[in-house]
Amino acid sequence: MEQKVKTDVFKGVIASSGIAIGKIYLIEEEEYCIVPKKIQKQNIKKETERFKIAVSKVKEELINAKKEIIKIFGKAHTLLADAHILMLEDPLLDRDVIRKIVEENVNAEYALWTTIEKVVLSFEKIDDEYFRERKNDIQEIGKRIMRQLTSNKRRSITDAPNDAIVVSHNLGPSDTVKLKERMVAGFVTDVGGRTSHIALFAQDLDIPAVVGLKNITGVTNHEDVIIVDGNQGIVIINPDEQTLENYRRECDIQINEKKELQKLRDLPAQTKDGHRVTLACNIDTPEEMKAIINSGAEGIGLFRTEFIFLRENRMPTEDEQYEVCRDIVHKMLPYSVIIRTLDLGGDKVMHLGLEGFNPESNPFLGLRAIRLCLKYPEMFKTQLRAILRASKEGKVKIMFPMISSVSEFQMAKRLLETAKQELRTRNVEFDEKIEVGAMIEIPSAALTSDIIAKEADFLSIGTNDLIQYTFAIDRMNETVAYMYEPLHLSVLRLLKHIIDAGHNAGKWVGMCGEMAADISFTSVLLGMGLDEFSVPPSAVPRIKKVIRNISIEEAKDLAREVLNNNDKDSILNVIRKSQLV
Repeated sequence: MEQKVKTDVFKGVIASSGIAIGKIYLIEEEEYCIVPKKIQKQNIKKETERFKIAVSKVKEELINAKKEIIKIFGKAHTLLADAHILMLEDPLLDRDVIRKIVEENVNAEYALWTTIEKVVLSFEKIDDEYFRERKNDIQEIGKRIMRQLTSNKRRSITDAPNDAIVVSHNLGPSDTVKLKERMVAGFVTDVGGRTSHIALFAQDLDIPAVVGLKNITGVTNHEDVIIVDGNQGIVIINPDEQTLENYRRECDIQINEKKELQKLRDLPAQTKDGHRVTLACNIDTPEEMKAIINSGAEGIGLFRTEFIFLRENRMPTEDEQYEVCRDIVHKMLPYSVIIRTLDLGGDKVMHLGLEGFNPESNPFLGLRAIRLCLKYPEMFKTQLRAILRASKEGKVKIMFPMISSVSEFQMAKRLLETAKQELRTRNVEFDEKIEVGAMIEIPSAALTSDIIAKEADFLSIGTNDLIQYTFAIDRMNETVAYMYEPLHLSVLRLLKHIIDAGHNAGKWVGMCGEMAADISFTSVLLGMGLDEFSVPPSAVPRIKKVIRNISIEEAKDLAREVLNNNDKDSILNVIRKSQLV
């Protein structure tokens, strides 16, 4: 009698949407038995040289991988390889490992791994997704060096059959090239998050991917059947025939839907009765530009500039910031780019050497975003000058994050005027009429948005923070995340108040939070009068379809009905009923 294979279901983080069905190509994680071995004093120099040679070989591998990435994906996609090369070149890595070898008379493998573990431990104490991803990069670098030291080799994607699904602990720069070369159907990894470099590559390759699965490599076998559901962040190992058949049907539906949505690419975001809105994209790094251009978006509604400050262990220069902004602005022509000024807490920028900065117990509610920029005006003006210079190269708007009051917005505008004057003194041209907006993501700003709107050229609602600050919860905290409720009447009333405040002042109002990308809310937001939706590239076609299938009068009626209901269930019923019509 044939033994029934057990079906397992795992939940991870969505890296790239879509569904893939195939056989696993497993890249098992190497297991190293790292024990300290005493090195004779006369062999210490030889041991340090062995470590340096291993680092040199890894660097050579990365440089070659970078060349291949440029050839296949373009220069904009070298961020991961560049980050790994920078980590290898960090003098602290060399210094700490070599010092351990010399002072403790231990082997290079032990010195390297204990140093890496120490760095990783320090990163784990920082509650920030970006830094959690850098922890994974550091571990990956450590393993690369370890492979050289031990002459250990792992299974390569080069040998993966076409349409296989790669299962791995993590994927490095050279792996990304091989993913394309081997035409893999999808991949899943133990580590990673939605902002990880490999997630961005998956989106660019347009292959389904789920990451952050903890120990998927430890519970799967080579050539097991696997379903990767990148729409829900689910991975199913050895599915039964009924599940398999259901997903095959879903695959066919999505392929046909994708073809239909593709037809909307060059059509405007316009209701049945001709009401136009702007459908733009959010962007974290230059690597996403190709996906944005292919999506049919009309501009960038939120360019997050944080990566410029986090990619190196120093303050970026005006020229470096200008070059990044200029390149994105050029590529987005003839559409506009809204560049948000630095939105980081002090805990993330300690490496920038800000004088007089003290670590905070709660950086999320502390010196961050516009508050940090106002405290360090020279840093702020450097970024403003860079953005202003880029405004001469295309259509640029500036947005200040985390505004809490009109006086704060006015202070930021005064520093912008100073930056303009400094450029005039240098005879540097910029857009003298550049628009300046306020990001409304704090209840105090939402409630006084009528006053702020008189000072701003536009308002953009950041729903992620606005909702969590309204309910006084951390949406990333599993114990209270259920309270994060976009359809709560208090949130809906705040949104309507902000939109009306902007319109009463003659200003347009956009939204760049997660709520803007959820098709469940599109018609309601449209009916409330929202002028601009800024969403991830993958959401553009679906949002456009909803907009083009409703009239503005129908949307207004829906918004009125929703705002007249008192509880979430009633509001949900109204929305569901409208979607069935």
